[in-house]
Amino acid sequence: MEEQHLKYYSHHLERDVDLLIYGNWGYPILVFPTTLGRYYQAKDMGLIESIRPLVESGKYKVYCVDSIDADSWYAKHLNPQYRVLNHNQYDQFLNNELVPHIRNACNVEKVGVAGCSFGGFHAANFAFRHPEQVAYVISMSGAFDIRSFTDGFYDDTVYFNNPVDFMPNEQGWRFGHMKIVLGTSEWDICLESNVKMSGILNASGIDHWLDIRGWEKHDWPLWNKMFPDYLSRIM
Repeated sequence: MEEQHLKYYSHHLERDVDLLIYGNWGYPILVFPTTLGRYYQAKDMGLIESIRPLVESGKYKVYCVDSIDADSWYAKHLNPQYRVLNHNQYDQFLNNELVPHIRNACNVEKVGVAGCSFGGFHAANFAFRHPEQVAYVISMSGAFDIRSFTDGFYDDTVYFNNPVDFMPNEQGWRFGHMKIVLGTSEWDICLESNVKMSGILNASGIDHWLDIRGWEKHDWPLWNKMFPDYLSRIM
């Protein structure tokens, strides 16, 4: 399986952002790491190996991006206002720099996004904020209410990064092109969050798949089973 390490300079973040890229061609999937995770986490934890046949056959090209969680949501040394503003810079990097680069490199109009746990939040939040950029969303054991990271601070920047707040007010037709998977399990600590998000999408008439698996915990063995299954089904 072809692997490439890329340092992408972001003008929004004013730093290099590391990525690992798997495959030479195929539909692009942007993968976000879990809490405070790095760009190599998906490789280290077996998520990339779980989809090896799909990558080697040319169905998918996978981009594993670094996070800036330590400078945003998990930056407890910063005022909550600046945590959210830092995340907004990351969102601008994704929306204005990295995703257009991926679209051009792969000659597609839209990309797929995926992630586990906090990466599931990142994937869903980006897709729901920018539906014009995304065709496929795979959130595995994600949670979708970011207010626990803002210590009571709340303004428009929090609102527009909090899917449980802004999605009930969105027009469902904007997401009609999008295939959305919310994966969870009966023992998942984020089960309730996924059921709630599914209810919000249903209320707006947004088609999606809420997949609740049995007797699996919030951990990599579950996600390594889910990811190849979802990629095999959604295309």
